[in-house]
Amino acid sequence: MISVIIPAFNEEETICETIRRIKEFDEENLVKEIIVVDGGSTDKTIETAEKEGVKAIVSPTKGRGAQMNYGASIAENKILYFLHADTIPPKKFSGDISKAITKGFTSGCYRLSFDLDHWFLKANCWFTRFNVNAVRFGDQSLFVTKNIFEKAGGFREDLLMMEDQEIIGRIKKSGKFKVMNRSVITSARKYSENGIYRIQAIFFLIWMMYYLGFSQQKLLRLHRRLIRHHKL
Repeated sequence: MISVIIPAFNEEETICETIRRIKEFDEENLVKEIIVVDGGSTDKTIETAEKEGVKAIVSPTKGRGAQMNYGASIAENKILYFLHADTIPPKKFSGDISKAITKGFTSGCYRLSFDLDHWFLKANCWFTRFNVNAVRFGDQSLFVTKNIFEKAGGFREDLLMMEDQEIIGRIKKSGKFKVMNRSVITSARKYSENGIYRIQAIFFLIWMMYYLGFSQQKLLRLHRRLIRHHKL
């Protein structure tokens, strides 16, 4: 059985659609709980999620890593599926995950696609088919058995960004990782608001600075300075 965990912050406009799609695409009825973990939203994210009949809780600590860890700590099922609030899983996703687990995989993700038809975004998404840590991002979603997640120590809460990529190496040490043949669909709103080429250049710069060992505070300052409507 699967627990879907969604970290959220000011996602009133998107959370309803995400929850409804999760329920619609869970054709095998394997999702037994959906947990929206809020990071202190100033809009009606919590109220909107509650109206959809899911667990909506406020994390003691803001930050995607802390929020996902908090959701995992109260999850009741053996499989955890972390999904961003603006990302839609493919149809029959729960069956995909169950089959992967049955075949011996203990974690995995989907390929990436965007809700915007643009050649450059499609080209970037093409690389997410490869099982390479450097192209693993949270927008692709992540499933992992709860025991492997706990064995790995969960997400690093001291990371303000790149926490979803950092954990991949640790969970791979304890089991097999599967990149699914299908894709999630994530919102391209950051690209639309900031410019497709501009935002991709910013993301690459942050990614490169992270691997070069720059501090999280420097990455955060850069993110806040360059990205419009940021949520960090």
